[in-house]
Amino acid sequence: MRCGRRGHVDTQTLRERADILLRALAGADAILRADQWTAIEALVAQRRRALVVQRTGWGKSAVYFLATALLREQGSGPTVIISPLLALMRNQIAAAARAGIHAATMNSANAQEWDVVQAQIAAGEVDVLLVSPERLNNPDFRDSVLPKLTASAGLLVVDEAHCISDWGHDFRPDYRRLRTLLGDLPQGVPVLATTATANDRVATDVAEQLGIGTSESGTGTLVLRGPLDRESLHLAVASLPTAESRLAWLADHLGELPGSGIIYTLTVAAAQDVASLLAERGYPVVAYTGKTDPAERQAAEDDLLANRVKALVATSALGMGFDKPDLGFVVHLGAPSSPIAYYQQVGRAGRGVRRAEVILLPGREDEEIWRYFGSLAFPEEQRVTEVLDTLSAAQRPLSTAAIEPTVELSRSRLEMVLKVLDVDGAVRRVRGGWEATGQDWQYDERRYERVRQARAQEQRAMLGYIATEGCRMEFLLRQLDDPHAAPCGRCDNCTGNRWSTSVSAETADETRRSLQKPGVELTSRKQWPTGMAALDVPLSGRIPKGEQAATGRALGRLTDVGWGNRLRDLVGIRAEDGPVPDPVFQACLSVLAAWDWTERPVAVVGVASHTRPTLVQDLTQRLAQVGKLRFLGMLESAGPPPRRANSAQRLADLWGRLSLPDSLRAELSDVNGPVLLVDDVVDTGWTVTLAARMLQSAGAPAVLPFALASAS
Repeated sequence: MRCGRRGHVDTQTLRERADILLRALAGADAILRADQWTAIEALVAQRRRALVVQRTGWGKSAVYFLATALLREQGSGPTVIISPLLALMRNQIAAAARAGIHAATMNSANAQEWDVVQAQIAAGEVDVLLVSPERLNNPDFRDSVLPKLTASAGLLVVDEAHCISDWGHDFRPDYRRLRTLLGDLPQGVPVLATTATANDRVATDVAEQLGIGTSESGTGTLVLRGPLDRESLHLAVASLPTAESRLAWLADHLGELPGSGIIYTLTVAAAQDVASLLAERGYPVVAYTGKTDPAERQAAEDDLLANRVKALVATSALGMGFDKPDLGFVVHLGAPSSPIAYYQQVGRAGRGVRRAEVILLPGREDEEIWRYFGSLAFPEEQRVTEVLDTLSAAQRPLSTAAIEPTVELSRSRLEMVLKVLDVDGAVRRVRGGWEATGQDWQYDERRYERVRQARAQEQRAMLGYIATEGCRMEFLLRQLDDPHAAPCGRCDNCTGNRWSTSVSAETADETRRSLQKPGVELTSRKQWPTGMAALDVPLSGRIPKGEQAATGRALGRLTDVGWGNRLRDLVGIRAEDGPVPDPVFQACLSVLAAWDWTERPVAVVGVASHTRPTLVQDLTQRLAQVGKLRFLGMLESAGPPPRRANSAQRLADLWGRLSLPDSLRAELSDVNGPVLLVDDVVDTGWTVTLAARMLQSAGAPAVLPFALASAS
């Protein structure tokens, strides 16, 4: 019964009630841990703010569900849980229901239900409301829903709280909006933040932020840190020389790994490649990435939970919050850039089993991939100033797409900048886009440089984990500043028991053949970027059918498991120019021979390159000679291409540089079939898109793009 009183609480009665609720939540044998009770008592009896840093599987969700039930019985309003994991919390919500806790969500997928949910909250029928951090600044939610929630909330929970901190391995700008929410909470509303991956710096940062808006002295944030070691985890590193050997090793040994598990890769392309190869070997596996359709991701999660698959081959898109107690193994094909991120991912395994295998298969390309993702960090001051200047000059809200042509930022980095500026008060998200607030904003170069240095230090530490001859678990725990860190006695270094790196000759041959199959599709662009008129380029809307490039082909992707390293050696930043190697050329011929085009090309045109002129010219002319195709010439480019970060600016640059020589235009006038368009690397696709338009405008009936490498 709810007493409707917020005065003195009998802690003995509270503890007895918590034990009863725990048994309903987790089973008749469940017993509250000491720190679980300490946190619950602080939240319910003392109405404090608490940070709980405990290992995955410790029972952090039990703390906030039990605290919710107890607070609700005292007449408090609903608990609001801010979490990036709404799609992965179904099992927790089901468990809460067993304890009589009714949970609901408000997210982008159920906006039509918001009025119903709000009515249920007003009627006292909702105990827990789950929302994503992104939802906090949706204009409708922020202005209409959030003020009511803030005023009536009985408890605020910040899940995966390391995301608040710049220093957290998975910092997310949307989480910084919690600072405003914390400041607006009425006095006496308890707050709980939880994470499994916070070192001292992150924990201190989060604890300080949790204190925002509190005015009572002597009641600072309670920090509860427990030992992070997981006795079920058996860590190992197996170093093999090539991508082919690592994948062959996995194909040989996957069947030996217990139960079902997760195979992590660093890129989307690698996840797809590995899943395809293992499926060919007869393993029931499914790829899971940020590009996987949401319904397919849901089905994949369900299949793993039900042990209908041996493994999900996943990027970091499958991470925080996925809860499968009997997950038997986690394998990494390629090392994450941070030991703390690695600890969190391997923590998916072994929650409810006595032994789980954790194996890292590092690759020589890992550091290059780290550098690429590092290049997407918060941009330099000039780029941020461009965003502010654009919004200030507009005098009206601008969409992200409308801002993009005016700034030297990719769409993803522009969105990150806008979120940070929003949290800092310099811009505001409104209906129709974004607007400048006029508030002064200073670029904190020192802070961003410290973050860059911290990331570089994490990468060095990850290399140290791979190379260490000491206990691997102790190494990870020291990165997390766990005062309980000690040799685990279980890892390969502690026991001397190492995974064999031998691979059967049959598997090695089959893997090599599979990975060396050349050819990937190049999808054609169908729409010109928004806002080209602002850049004096007369292109807009949908690209007419008669100007579009056909679906093309590339020998491979730079991120491929099989062809990636070889292609980076050929067309990467440090690659030397020269004729195309014979094995690569033969592979190109194989791709062309397998191309199921409607009509065979009759002629070839190349795109002249300033960085690799010999390579592209040689490839184009040899394809013409061997394929008995008419060589028409090369499209010219005035000067080397500058670095352009987004589609609009790349296209505008190409519009001014790419040209069709008169001699080539004359050759095109009597071409009576498709033209093969040859380039070295297709990145954004705008070069072949604009080139196809130019060639078809000059008389080519159709254009078939072909490249040595695709960047994505």
